[in-house]
Order: sequence, then structure tokens, then C-alpha cells
Amino acid sequence: MAAVGDLQFEEFGNAAATAAENPGATTISIEGPGESPTHQAGLPRGSGGEEDDELLGNDDSDKTEVFDRIKGSLLPIPGKNFVRLYIRSNPDLYGPFWICATLVFAIAISGNLSNFLIHLGEKTYHYVPEFRKVSIAATIIYAYAWLVPLALWGFLMWRNSKVMNIVSYSFLEIVCVYGYSLFIYIPTAVLWIIPQKAVRWILVMMALSVSGSVLAMTFWPAVREDNRRIALATIVTIVLLHTLLSVGCLAYFFDAPEMDHLPTATAAPNQTVAAAKAS
Repeated sequence: MAAVGDLQFEEFGNAAATAAENPGATTISIEGPGESPTHQAGLPRGSGGEEDDELLGNDDSDKTEVFDRIKGSLLPIPGKNFVRLYIRSNPDLYGPFWICATLVFAIAISGNLSNFLIHLGEKTYHYVPEFRKVSIAATIIYAYAWLVPLALWGFLMWRNSKVMNIVSYSFLEIVCVYGYSLFIYIPTAVLWIIPQKAVRWILVMMALSVSGSVLAMTFWPAVREDNRRIALATIVTIVLLHTLLSVGCLAYFFDAPEMDHLPTATAAPNQTVAAAKAS
């Protein structure tokens, strides 16, 4: 009996030493015949809260990756693929979502300020904040950032079933590219406050050339193996839709005529003439 006790004590000592050396290891304790084994496992790395942070993009490495993708969208490199350089089959929705949200408020607020500055000093002008511009801008931006990638992804899948292309993108990768390509319009929308149409159109052409280049250089490898006309028509359609978005936002939110002031100065002479005829 003493020998058995010494053997059990020695095994218990070895198990304790092993647990001390590997605190995260899984240990199994042997209980009596009527008891079930108990597992004591350390919390694995990357589980629980850390996985939530990775999905939401709250980790420092994820934020650095977002900043790198923003810089890549502002500095397109000819001959380089944006997805291959920055996305790397790890698309995120954190960056595109907040870029679109920031762009919505930038366009709406800048549009209101532009309207205020244009009519500043006019006695007949009464400034009224147009909160509806926020909802209109949100509908336009988010519809473009989701519906156009969805249509493009469906088209690429359909063409891949007919022509085997070397490069293919997932739906989330396409959404990611479109989201980051809109970042340059945030500072552009702020500069659209300048009440000079020539300056505004120069700014929109600069932003369009940068973001359009990102889209064209990203999706050309996915269609170049297809029929030449179809490939060119696809890239042209992508650029035209992007042009329609940028020019439409400028024309609607900044260059559209506003009816927030009453032309009382021009109405007075007409009333005088009408009164004279009546007499």
C-alpha cells in the first residue's frame, strides 16, 4: 500500500509540474467511478472578444490595414492590382461603411454651407437648413456602394461561366474596392464649398480621375480574358456609372438652384403697376 501511495504522489507531482510549465494546456483530472471527468482548459488566443474585434475592425492591426487601403485608393499605381496589394482576400466592411457615412454628411453639410455662402449678404435670403439632403445623400451613396458591386459581381460570375478568367473577385472584395474608392470624395466635397463653378468642376475631375483609375485598374484583369468588346464595354460602364455619381452629386447638392429666398424686391414694382392700372 505504501508503494502505491508513493506512486500516486509521484504522478500527482509530475502533473502539477506540467501544469505549472504550460498554464494554457488542457488538463484532465481522474475522479471516482461515479464522477465524470472535468476539463480545465485555458482561454484560447483569438476567441471571444478578440474575434469580435477582428470582425468589427477594432484591432490596431486592422486599423493600420484600413489606413493602408485608404492611401492605396488615393495613390493608384499603374499596373498594380488594388485587391492583390491591399485586400489580399481579407475584405473588410468597417472601412467602406464609415467612408460612405462620412461622405454622406460631408456632402449634406457642405451643400448647406455652399448655399449659405452663395446667398450671403442678400437681404431677401432666408437660410433654412435642408436636413433632407442627408437622407437623399445616404440613399444615393449607399445604393451605389452596394447595388453597383452586386450587379458587377453577378455579371462577372456570369461571364466566368462562359470564359475562364484567371482573376476573379468575391462580392465582399468588390464592395471593399468601391467603398475605398469613394474616400477621395470626402475632402473633395468639403472643397466644393468654394463658390466657384470652375474650381468645383476641376476638383470633381481630379477626384474622378483618381477613383476611376482605381476601379479601372482593379477590374480590368478580371475581364481582359473575355471578348475584347465586352471587356472594354464593362470598364467603360464602370467608369460611366462612377462619373454619373460624382457629377450628379455636384449638380444636385451644389449647383442646383435654391428657392429658399423670396424675390420681394422684384415683386414690389409689379404690385405698383397693378395698383396703378386698377385706379
